[in-house]
Amino acid sequence: MRALTVQPGVANSIQLTEVPPPPQSDGALSVRAVALGICGTDHEIISGEYGWAPAHQQRLILGHESLGTIEEAPAGSGFARGDLVVGVVRRPDPVPCPACAAGEWDMCRNGQYTERGIKERNGYGAEYFRLEPEFAVKVDPRLGMIAVLLEPTSIVAKAWDHIERIGQRTRSWRPRTLLVTGAGPVGLLAALLGKQRGLEIHVLDRNKTGPKPDLVRALGATYHTGPLGSLHTDLVMECTGASEVILDVIERAGPAGIVCLAGVSSGGHKLSVDVGGGNRDMVLENNAVFGSVNANRRHYELAAEALARADKEWLGKLITRRVPLSRWQEAFKRQPDDIKVLVDFSGSA
Repeated sequence: MRALTVQPGVANSIQLTEVPPPPQSDGALSVRAVALGICGTDHEIISGEYGWAPAHQQRLILGHESLGTIEEAPAGSGFARGDLVVGVVRRPDPVPCPACAAGEWDMCRNGQYTERGIKERNGYGAEYFRLEPEFAVKVDPRLGMIAVLLEPTSIVAKAWDHIERIGQRTRSWRPRTLLVTGAGPVGLLAALLGKQRGLEIHVLDRNKTGPKPDLVRALGATYHTGPLGSLHTDLVMECTGASEVILDVIERAGPAGIVCLAGVSSGGHKLSVDVGGGNRDMVLENNAVFGSVNANRRHYELAAEALARADKEWLGKLITRRVPLSRWQEAFKRQPDDIKVLVDFSGSA
């Protein structure tokens, strides 16, 4: 079968190669790939900045944003041939740590977890892959190809889960406004889930044209491209990882506000910061700032529910390019209006 593989640590080593069928040890479910979503982590792995191959292997099958249909499923697994499924990315560490033992592998404490397509486990960028039933999530077949958005939505679902848990520190917590920074897939999905919660949404992004402003406005949200002036909100979800933006939005949280940092910074960018002043403001206003990454099975299930409730036409517009496997190189060449780009496996098998 064909698969997109890289040699981690070697820049631009991505190739479409012939590889053996996935081993039974990968899981009891045999899955035919439908689509693979491309994200910034994939680009980092391709550039040689990130990623680890499985033990005793030189190359890694790329891809963690999966979508496939079940080809074979054992009796009693809860799955049947034809089911549309998404694979969970992370697997718990073998020790396991207290978090992994409780099914919260997204909060792994010793770093010995593995991740499909990223860290020591082959990914979903192949014509066929296998899944363990406990790491497969069934999605609404009416979503079709847009169900590939489940993995990034699970990241947002986790962030919202933690925001709401933090908010319960006070019985009077009733958020009304949300600021989202970045109108990429995660930012737009964060805004969607905020709208589903009845919040007034503000989205900050640098793109003045293209599909992003229209998508934000179609949600009934306000789109910003410049200075935010005196805007302060109850909640902030930072999805860019840009140092200057992070510092600004932390100050945008109102009293008892919550800031979720969901964008991963590249590092190496030093800024002059008044730490004492920032600390004073956060303490006196009872603000909370936390980081969030990855997701466990419960978050995937919450994400599936959110996508099932969403407007399918709006979701479909987040997918700006579908590239067939035969022209896979095009999927990894960024274009100005890209939001979510897919490699389409549906016609390859």
